[in-house]
Amino acid sequence: MTATLAAPPASTATPAHRDGNVRRWLAAYTSSMLGDNIYYIALSWAVVRIGTPAQVGLVMSASALPRAVLMLGGGVVADRFGPRRVVIGSDAVRCAAVLAVAALLFLTRPALWPLALLALVFGAVDAVFVPAVGALPARLTAQDQLGRVQGLRSLAIRFAAVVGAPLGGLGVATGGAPAAFALAGLLIAVSVPLLVSVRVRDLPADPADPADPADTPKGTAWTDLKDGLRHIRGHRVLAPLMLAIALGDLGFVGPLNVGLTLLADQRGWGAAGMGWILAGFGTGAAAASLLLAVRGRLPRAGLVAGCAIIAGSVAVGALAYAPTLPAAVGTAVLVGLLTGLSGVMCGALLQTGSDPAFLGRVTAVASLVGLGLTPLSMPFAAAAIGAWGLRPVYVVSAAVCGLGGVVALAVRALRTAELPR
Repeated sequence: MTATLAAPPASTATPAHRDGNVRRWLAAYTSSMLGDNIYYIALSWAVVRIGTPAQVGLVMSASALPRAVLMLGGGVVADRFGPRRVVIGSDAVRCAAVLAVAALLFLTRPALWPLALLALVFGAVDAVFVPAVGALPARLTAQDQLGRVQGLRSLAIRFAAVVGAPLGGLGVATGGAPAAFALAGLLIAVSVPLLVSVRVRDLPADPADPADPADTPKGTAWTDLKDGLRHIRGHRVLAPLMLAIALGDLGFVGPLNVGLTLLADQRGWGAAGMGWILAGFGTGAAAASLLLAVRGRLPRAGLVAGCAIIAGSVAVGALAYAPTLPAAVGTAVLVGLLTGLSGVMCGALLQTGSDPAFLGRVTAVASLVGLGLTPLSMPFAAAAIGAWGLRPVYVVSAAVCGLGGVVALAVRALRTAELPR
């Protein structure tokens, strides 16, 4: 492992929300996520202006394939070369690619090929960026602060989603897609010097294997990947937790991403109504993230996560039966609160339950479920809604989501899992 500036020992670590080192990382991550959100708005606007609907769909989905295919390998890269180095390199590449396309659009006539190439590059880089981001917190602070860091990270994601949309729209309105791309690139660029200033600690030793990770010889990348999958499969908490996350995401993605649009249209609530429902969901999810960020630790983490998944699944199913827009917004707040709580608790359990040396690969597997596999459920959800209607599909989706909670409560090791004190 490459020598780095050492952070304070775990026993003397400052609480995460007061730690300047964690704050610099959080500022870098927030700036990078803002750039991401603006980038997607700029990309969609640019493609819509010059392409057909079919071309829009192809370009907008171009990043999904390399991200899904390369994600597991990205986890290996993050663990082999260190997440800090990988995150810095990823942000630098993304910044350069976005600014290059912005300059190209400023100087030449818009064309689809640079936009498609940018989407492919972004997807490939995301495949290493996402696992590295997940592996980095364990090198920044003590293990008992990882729950709080997960809450802070979730808050940053919510903030970037809320603020990034109007910023992207402002960029497009001011100078078109080139200006929006330039703004996205500059915000991603801000994260690079902040990340360079972040100090990381050496990996803590695994209690089951006290040997120094730096002294452990590295095998091939394929061996590392198999070791990571073996680590998850043989772990009493991580294995059922991955299954619970997969079921929860599969049951949740369809109703939120496809069903919500159709629900708002059928009820006559329109785009404004859908916006209010999404705002309600975001408010509830942000409240759950804030709770963990402030408290730092909730007792009986596994039990809380399982109960929250089941209760959240009931709320997801109830959304299709909301008689009025205010009722739907209130239900969406509850959905966001419960699914947000289960999400941050599952994320915190992943962070604290994994051997830090495997965190990149563990994050890659968890991310592959959410970013790579669950979007495949969306066309099936849309087809099912067309065949059987909204309510049956919402109920079935809620049942699938609830199975994740059943898994969490049925497996004793996960049900009794705790966050470090």
